[in-house]
Amino acid sequence: MAATETDLIATDLTGESLRISEIFYSLQGEARDSGLPTVFVRLTGCPLRCTYCDSEYAFYGGERMSLADILQKVQSYPARHVCVTGGEPLAQPNCIPLLKALCDAGYQVSLETSGAMPVDAVDTRVSRVVDLKTPASGELARNRMENIPLLGQRDQVKFVICDRADYEWAKSTLDEYGLSRRVGEVLFSPSYEQLPPRQLAEWILEDGLPVRMQMQLHKLLWGDIPGV
Repeated sequence: MAATETDLIATDLTGESLRISEIFYSLQGEARDSGLPTVFVRLTGCPLRCTYCDSEYAFYGGERMSLADILQKVQSYPARHVCVTGGEPLAQPNCIPLLKALCDAGYQVSLETSGAMPVDAVDTRVSRVVDLKTPASGELARNRMENIPLLGQRDQVKFVICDRADYEWAKSTLDEYGLSRRVGEVLFSPSYEQLPPRQLAEWILEDGLPVRMQMQLHKLLWGDIPGV
């Protein structure tokens, strides 16, 4: 039997590997694809230590897997959407060929990345969801604002809002960089159990901001636990 295109892709990836915390199937809880069945590939490791991080378990450990094995695991689920996340996935250089392989295999691919890593090498077919760090995150100084001119309508920018000062900073950044015109979606998200969602909604409505408020659907459905 002749090899399929997917078989050939997997064969090409046998020599490359990544450290993986988990691969699981769930509903996308955030961003433009919220609610869609999605396979999540969570990479291990992150150079940031945000105050509100909900995936600290991915800082260490994990299992080293070849890119071919990752692709095979992803293919065991019925979803056509794949989200590569972390930790900080771009902290592992082989994240770049993984993203390309997933696109080549026909998946709709999104990448959840902090604002601290360069995004220029990411496959142009990927929707880059760039999480710009607000003052209350404790990692404001790590933002690479030089990434912003590289973003386009396929991409998304997210702000996790902890308090009013974060909101004012995000609003100022939105205006300074013309984000609502540059990217496909600007997302304002209340920090889980830190800022009441209704408060953020009222601020957005009062100022008439051209942003999408989002809440973490997976936490509303299953709570703040791994693997969902």
